[in-house]
Amino acid sequence: MNIDEQVALLMQGTEYGDPEIKQSMAQELKARLIQAEKEKRPLRIYCGYDPTKADLHLGHTVTMRKLRQFQDLGHQVIFLIGDFTALIGDPSDKDITRPILTSEQVEENGRTYAEQAFRILDREKTEIRHNSEWLSKLNFADLIKIASNFTVQQFLSREKFKLRWEKGDPIYVHETFYAFMQGYDAYALDTDVQVGGTDQFFNIMMAGRKVMTALGKQPNIAITLEILPGTDGEIKMSKSLGNHIPITTTAEDMYGKLMSIPDKAMPHYFRLVTRWTPLQVETLESEMKTGEIHPRDAKMKLAHEVTETFYGKEAANVAEQDFILKFQKKEIPDDIPTFMINSEQSLLDVIIQANFASSKSQARRLFEQGGVSLNGEMVSDWAAVATPGILQVGKRKFLDLVNQD
Repeated sequence: MNIDEQVALLMQGTEYGDPEIKQSMAQELKARLIQAEKEKRPLRIYCGYDPTKADLHLGHTVTMRKLRQFQDLGHQVIFLIGDFTALIGDPSDKDITRPILTSEQVEENGRTYAEQAFRILDREKTEIRHNSEWLSKLNFADLIKIASNFTVQQFLSREKFKLRWEKGDPIYVHETFYAFMQGYDAYALDTDVQVGGTDQFFNIMMAGRKVMTALGKQPNIAITLEILPGTDGEIKMSKSLGNHIPITTTAEDMYGKLMSIPDKAMPHYFRLVTRWTPLQVETLESEMKTGEIHPRDAKMKLAHEVTETFYGKEAANVAEQDFILKFQKKEIPDDIPTFMINSEQSLLDVIIQANFASSKSQARRLFEQGGVSLNGEMVSDWAAVATPGILQVGKRKFLDLVNQD
């Protein structure tokens, strides 16, 4: 790829909330790529991951996919485990104070992060670091020097802090530390680019670049990516909401869950979780608009691409054939009634409300006996949250579960 093609690929899926900022970051990225080419060195790219939970879902891998694009272009990628920042917890997307984790909890969660990441990243080309290496060594004078670059007003203007302030909920001083701790990560790693989601905009743009400049280094370039919607196509992918796609599941389950996403969510998935170039994405979107390709077929391309990324081509082929057998060869009827669901319903609630069982105890037995499946996958947990897809109860009862608008 030439420089312009590289910039187009690396900026694919980015979002800044302001087209001028996006243009500015693209220009800075191009200039840094040209500079690195002249100096005959790779760019240093990093993304930080706080191991607050052990298992990752597809939404967590959006930034990893971007890191892999940089790797494939020959740049140095640093996978930063935020074992020190995780002790505070990032307040960026929370309207309540995060619980403070113990170092033992962080260590236990962190053990699996890198291994899961290597399902996308090139193990041989990935540098693993922990930010306790430098953050644990800062003294109080260092903290004062860093904090002197920020104002209280800057933090109170942040959406979640502002909401808590207006509600009269507490905002603890330690929560404001997170942004400049992350900024110091960029300084300590001497990076050219930091990758993160749009929820990291303040931490990267306002804190990271400012800390690096204040401490005498060239500020890194912010690559902030769209947030991947869950299988409902609306809300950020989240395990707690039940709209997530685990990356430690089976190929068949991943393929089936990808086939359940609404058509309108597909472009987000094209840009954020595939290996496709901007031209490939543009072509597929254009073909969908003109009717050259049916949305179902485009979604099958998507499901195969993502499943292949994690499980290989052969497993993706098997998963696709399994889906076709169950959903396209009349094992599933065409005239399935639609059932509207909300985020508070369990599958057991749906079964009761649809009169598929006369009592909760009978409904629970259906789960225990393996008589309930969603998108072809058996569900044994009767408390599982209802998510969009084809619900089958027994051999002849079906519902097309659809989120309420």
